Amino acid sequence: MSSFPLFDRSRLSLRPLNDREHDLHLTAILDLKETAFPDKLGQVAEAMLEARRRGAPTIFMMGAHVIRAGVQRYLIDLLERGLITALAGNGACAIHDFELARIGATTESVARYIREGQFGLWAELDELNETFKKGAAKGLGAGEAVGRLINERNFPHRDISLFAAANRLKIPFTVHMGIGSDILHELPDCDGAALGAVSYTDFLIFAAIMEKLEGGVFGNFGSAVVGPEVFLKALAMARNAAGGPVGGPRRFTTLVCDLHDLPEGGVREADRASALYYYRPWKTILVRTVSDGGQGFYVKGRHEDTIPGLWSAVKAAEKGGNKSHAPVKTAV
Repeated sequence: MSSFPLFDRSRLSLRPLNDREHDLHLTAILDLKETAFPDKLGQVAEAMLEARRRGAPTIFMMGAHVIRAGVQRYLIDLLERGLITALAGNGACAIHDFELARIGATTESVARYIREGQFGLWAELDELNETFKKGAAKGLGAGEAVGRLINERNFPHRDISLFAAANRLKIPFTVHMGIGSDILHELPDCDGAALGAVSYTDFLIFAAIMEKLEGGVFGNFGSAVVGPEVFLKALAMARNAAGGPVGGPRRFTTLVCDLHDLPEGGVREADRASALYYYRPWKTILVRTVSDGGQGFYVKGRHEDTIPGLWSAVKAAEKGGNKSHAPVKTAV
């Protein structure tokens, strides 16, 4: 037993999701529409098509804002056509996807509900905690457990759920959680051991996929810490298991899409005196891990522009006419 007092969760007051005001609804989900795209997304699209031809993976790691950007239909189409073979995200991805699939709305006002002492304390979200406990008992990863829940319970909006689509297509969607970082962890039914079990299972699934990354593609969309760090550790495991200094995946394509201003042609790490040195997607995904023969691309833009742009670039590449013509700013 701990030597220190623990917070008594029985004192918490939960309210139903229907009482919550939501900032995002189904109207935010974008329809498929070809759009302009920059040269570098065209090059990544070609790499994705080549990866599919070779049977190599294309892995998209995301922060939860991707789901809030309404680009689900673009990602689901790429999943269905074998152009994305694995998804990965943080715990908030599962929460937003669950809420949208279940009630057709998500995203609470942090400013309002933290003042009211209600932020994150919504009763239905404990269904996810229960799902993780059941998943841990079955040896499932978090992502598979969520996808099964949404499909088996026939959530009304499961057609725009990335977890449901991945589960239906038998494609992994791994969830990489940090204890205490998600609103689920506030709730009475949260079980830290179960969270650790399902999230670590997902990490091992992710690491197994990374072993096959030679000739593949890794994209990171808006994840500044979790994405680069999970990618780095899993790649280290893949290279170590393959023999160390020369083994494991070396030649692959990486893409980072975010809102930071990075210098053009930034193929070296930023100076340690610069704040950009601590921007992990740059040094980890675009420089260090592709230094043995890979290539990295950075595209500055909002997810509702870059993901439809990449989808459009893939469509153009499939037609054999991958001409880019967009004002989206790119670097690296």
